[in-house]
Amino acid sequence: MKWLLRIFLVVWALALALLAIGTFGWFGQPRDPLSGVFLLPLGLPWNILADRLGWGGLPPALLAPAVNAGLLALLAGYRSRR
Repeated sequence: MKWLLRIFLVVWALALALLAIGTFGWFGQPRDPLSGVFLLPLGLPWNILADRLGWGGLPPALLAPAVNAGLLALLAGYRSRR
């Protein structure tokens, strides 16, 4: 389980890096409004819930994967205790 958490955290970091590169046009890349699209599947279902509650926008999209990472960490801790 811990390797799954590590892979998830690396993918989340890569998605955040792609968001920053596409948003600010770093490394000569053109600015792209869809550069944050890779964060959406990582934060499901929490970003949909936040949108329905009226909390849509960038902060919930950035933090929704943290909920999934926290759940993975809890599961990894539970499995290691058993």
